[in-house]
Amino acid sequence: MQNDPKTLVSTEWLEAHLKDPDLRILDASWYMPDSGRDAKAEYAAAHIPGARFFDIDEISDQRSSLPHMAPTPEKFISRMRAMGVGDGHQVVVYDGAGLLSAARVWWTFRLMGKTDVAVLDGGFPKWQAEGRPVEDMAPILRDRHITVSRQAHLVRDVTQVAAAAKLGDHEIIDARSAERFRGEAAEPRPGLRAGHIPGSKNLPFGRLLNADKTMKDPAELRLAFEEAGVDLGKPAITTCGSGVTAAILSLALERLGKSDHSLYDGSWAEWGMYGDLKVAKG
Repeated sequence: MQNDPKTLVSTEWLEAHLKDPDLRILDASWYMPDSGRDAKAEYAAAHIPGARFFDIDEISDQRSSLPHMAPTPEKFISRMRAMGVGDGHQVVVYDGAGLLSAARVWWTFRLMGKTDVAVLDGGFPKWQAEGRPVEDMAPILRDRHITVSRQAHLVRDVTQVAAAAKLGDHEIIDARSAERFRGEAAEPRPGLRAGHIPGSKNLPFGRLLNADKTMKDPAELRLAFEEAGVDLGKPAITTCGSGVTAAILSLALERLGKSDHSLYDGSWAEWGMYGDLKVAKG
C-alpha cells in the first residue's frame, strides 16, 4: 500500500509517527443504532495512544432534521479547538469497524479546507490484531488555533443532485447494498421509500475493501468503479443512506487521483423522504 498523509496511511506508518508532536489521531467510530455497539464506551475502554473521540452525531448541524449533516465552519472550529486539533497538524482518523465512518470525518476535514488528513487503513481492528499499543486514558487537551475555508464544491444538496440526475452530466454513485439500491430491502430508517435516485449507479462500499477492511489498491478500485458502470471521465456525486459510507467512495475516488467529486450530504435519508422526488427501482 502507498502511504499518503492526505488520503490513507498504514498501521505501520502510524505507529512509526505516534510520537510526532504535530500528529493528531481521531477515533471517529460510529455505528448504526441497531448494531448493538457503543462507540464512546469502546473508545473509553481502549483506543490508539493520544486519540481523541470525534462524535459524528454531535459535531454536526443539529439544526437539521437529517442525521449528522456537515457542521457549520463555526461549530467545526469550536469543537476542533476544544479537542486541540488545529493548524499545522497531520490528522489521522480511524474507526472501530475497519473502514466505515472514518472516511466521513476525512471528508468533513476536506470540506473545511484541511488537506493534511488521512484515514487509517484497516482501522482499529487491524491495529489491535497486530498487537500495537492501546490505552484507556483520554489525552490532555490544549486549545489550538484552527482556520477553515469551506470548500462548497465538495458537497451537494438535494436541488443540485436532482438537477444532476435530470441532466445526466454527473455520475451519481450509491454506496448502499444492492438490495437497498434496487428497493428490495427496507430502509433502516423509518418512513423512507425504497429504491434509488434515477440514473444513479450502485457500488456497495464493501466492494472497495479487502477482507481485513483495508482499501483495495488503485487498480482494483478503478476496476470496481468501471464494473459498476461508472464513467470516471464525468464528475461524481457520492451518496448512501445518510452520508457516511458515501465518503468511502469519495476517498477511493481521491485515491484514484480523481478530484472532481462531491458528496450528497442528505443522501437517501433526505431523498427517500420527499414524495415529489422520483425514485427508481430494480
